[in-house]
Amino acid sequence: MWNEIKTQAQADAFMEGIYAFHDSCIKEMSYLSGAYVDADLSMRPINEQRVLRVLLQRQFEAPSMIELVFVGLKLLKLPPADECTCEILDATLLMDSDQVFWCDCGGIARQDMLTYEGTVIWAERIFWRPVEGYMGNDPFYLPADGGWGRPED
Repeated sequence: MWNEIKTQAQADAFMEGIYAFHDSCIKEMSYLSGAYVDADLSMRPINEQRVLRVLLQRQFEAPSMIELVFVGLKLLKLPPADECTCEILDATLLMDSDQVFWCDCGGIARQDMLTYEGTVIWAERIFWRPVEGYMGNDPFYLPADGGWGRPED
C-alpha cells in the first residue's frame, strides 16, 4: 500500500518512524521520463511523467526495505561515492508548498539543498511503501530482457 506524504508534519513523523534512514543505503533507482521512441521510430520527446523510484535498504526491521517514489521530478543529483562508503547516517525530507526535497544528510536547510554535494532529489510529490522479501543483492528493478549488471559483466 502506498502512502503519500503531503505535509511537513507527515514528513517529520515518517522520518522519525524510520530513524531518518540511519544505517541505510540506496540500493537501486529507476526513472521513467515519459519520453519514448515508438516501433516505427517516431519519437515523443516529452518528459511528461518524470517518476523516480528509489529503493533503500536499512539495518532495521519493520521495514527493512522502503521504496520512495518521487513524482514530477525536477532534479536528481547523484554524485558517485568512489572515495567513501555510501551508507546514510541521517537524511532530510522537507515539504515546501508543492515541492519535496530529500537528501542523504540530516539537517540540510531548504536554501542549501541545491549546493549540497551529496544525493539530492527535488520533486512535486512523494510516496512511500514498505517492501518485504527482497533484502540482499538481487535486483528489484529488472530490465525487460531479464539482464542485469554492467555491460562488461
